[in-house]
Amino acid sequence: MCNLTSKYNVPGPRYTSYPTVPYWDGDYFSGKKWKESVRQRFDESGKEGISVYIHLPFCESMCTFCGCHKRITKKHEVEAPYINTLLKEWVLYRDILGKKPLIKELHLGGGTPTFFSPENLTRLINGIFRFADRAPDAELSFEGHPNNTTKAHLRALYDLGFRRVCFGVQDYNENVQLAINRIQPFEKVKSVTEMAREVGYTSVGHDLVYGLPFQSVDDVKNTIEHTNIVRPDRIAFYSYAHVPWRKGNGQRGYLDSDLPNTEDKKLQYEIGKQWLLAKGYKEIGMDHFAVESDDLYLAIKKGTLHRNFMGYTPSKTQLMIGLGASSISDSWHAFAQNVKSIEEYQHLIAHDIVPVYRGHILNDEDKLIRKHILNLMCHFNTSWEVEQTQHLDFGHIMDNLRELETDGLVRMGSNSIEVTEKGRPFIRNISMAFDLKLHRKQPETRLFSMTV
Repeated sequence: MCNLTSKYNVPGPRYTSYPTVPYWDGDYFSGKKWKESVRQRFDESGKEGISVYIHLPFCESMCTFCGCHKRITKKHEVEAPYINTLLKEWVLYRDILGKKPLIKELHLGGGTPTFFSPENLTRLINGIFRFADRAPDAELSFEGHPNNTTKAHLRALYDLGFRRVCFGVQDYNENVQLAINRIQPFEKVKSVTEMAREVGYTSVGHDLVYGLPFQSVDDVKNTIEHTNIVRPDRIAFYSYAHVPWRKGNGQRGYLDSDLPNTEDKKLQYEIGKQWLLAKGYKEIGMDHFAVESDDLYLAIKKGTLHRNFMGYTPSKTQLMIGLGASSISDSWHAFAQNVKSIEEYQHLIAHDIVPVYRGHILNDEDKLIRKHILNLMCHFNTSWEVEQTQHLDFGHIMDNLRELETDGLVRMGSNSIEVTEKGRPFIRNISMAFDLKLHRKQPETRLFSMTV
């Protein structure tokens, strides 16, 4: 395994989309084509329902491991104007759709959604559903910071229909927390987790991260032991993505030499995974674990697990509208990302302009590859019809897969592949075998985090 770790520890995408953002074709994309794509998918999807992601970018302090788009401020007067802009953007999309959509999934991400007051969050969600219907089985979820999520937050969002919350934990070692500027003792996390369950939330998740500065295998074990005391329904066990070259991501306060080396990081993952499985959690796709009663595990059993820009979800929608600065939307035919500057975002919306600044229109090849990568990420297998090979450079893909097969990471069939247990930690590398855009044009500069 050590030799494989060294061999496959290369920069690679996490495949929340295909094509990945650096390979979007901006020359063919336009705001007009994006609107047409949204309307087309909405008309085609019928009663399937849509997903809505809302990006709430404000945080009171900078977590130095974070690569998300955010604005650090303690001035809460920014809340109301930003929500006003979000609701106006939603009206612009409502006009594009032409009629009330059925929302099947809604997620509040950030930044820190619980930066916003319960009253403002209530105004936001009520404003969204003023122009939309709610599916009977709609899943509403949000990300909460353990240090500022209050019972008032939990109660307000529960009363609005939210039943899932995820708390960012990362690691319980004080030196690690100090390095990443995320100080939150276990008792605080335990308290807010129990509070969420008392209010009535049926799925409480914790985000854990390995590969952090000064983190050891013992730290990972300790964090999982403490996590198991409160038994969250879902656990995301993420690899720290060290991407300090990205503008404004705030990854500072420690040196590259403070990070675990490749072998130590890989060991953290292997030991962490073993401990999670030993404690009764089931592996879900890449980096995720859940108890058997959770919707994600049930989706695995039913074969309905899906993955989009919001992560793993128990059901699929083919239209996801992202609201807010930097949000990404997906119409299945196309992707589009909003401008990242909050001021520019608000300016464009004030002038009734849908604030996308880049995107990609998928061609037939893109759609086929996307299908295979989604299958791998969600089900650890994929298959194809012979006629599909006529639309892809399948010879190149097969060459890549054969090397993975030689290393025992996949099992090849006549028209299918299955990821082995040994290959699951390398699922990003296996997905890269299908990424023809990446193989045709290797990046000249560093774009992606390391796969291990």
